Amino acid sequence: MSTEQIPAGAPCWIDLMTSDPAKAREFYTALFGWSYEVGDQETYGGYIMAFKDGKSVAGLMQSSQDDAGYPDMWTTYLRVEDIDATVAAATAAGAVTYMPPMDVPEQGKMAMLGDPGGASVGVWEFGGHTGFQAHAVNGAANWHELWSKNYPAAVKFYEDVFGWNTSVMADTPDFKYTTLGEGQEALAGIMDAANELPEQVPSNWQVYFQVDDTDAAVATALSLGATVIQPAADTPFGRLAGLTDPTGAMFKIMQPPA
Repeated sequence: MSTEQIPAGAPCWIDLMTSDPAKAREFYTALFGWSYEVGDQETYGGYIMAFKDGKSVAGLMQSSQDDAGYPDMWTTYLRVEDIDATVAAATAAGAVTYMPPMDVPEQGKMAMLGDPGGASVGVWEFGGHTGFQAHAVNGAANWHELWSKNYPAAVKFYEDVFGWNTSVMADTPDFKYTTLGEGQEALAGIMDAANELPEQVPSNWQVYFQVDDTDAAVATALSLGATVIQPAADTPFGRLAGLTDPTGAMFKIMQPPA
């Protein structure tokens, strides 16, 4: 995926807040074949860039003492053209600002929001860092999905604040799902998860990584200390499984249909 293919409003980056970066690096290298570069501590707080075959795919960051009590987790970032205007619009639309817009030297600007359904989402304005260099290939993210306990409010929020041109994929009492874009061109999804998530689990963005063999990847992940939270199963979109890494960060893997 080139920068030009990441439109405003679409997922453009993911990163992992982890309590054990060394363990995370070892795990994702063995599972996805990642390599890494560690940023300057003073300028970038030791932020770790992950690469697949030389192309950037994700970031990893040590959680701070201020994050004590928060689980390790993957975060999805949406691209915006004007981060200050976006955060102002988000606040007006009912979002909570967890982190106001801040400059990342020479890279861009970032902010963190809580959407009206309670899901945390990152916001990124391009600078030197222009998002994924690889996407929808083995070892890289290939789908981004919001599980929301307030589905109607979430859909409206992402339409109003991020300019999503949405398409309703399903609208039955048992399954409601809306996508950013339509069909094969869709870039992200929102699922009505009011009856899917336990009471103690908030709405959340979930990251899917592409693999060439889901069952083999699950076996490898288990051998590295992962936990299966959703056993491998065939879906219309490929063979899917849900996992947590050795420190508890949740992610999904997907083997595309043959």
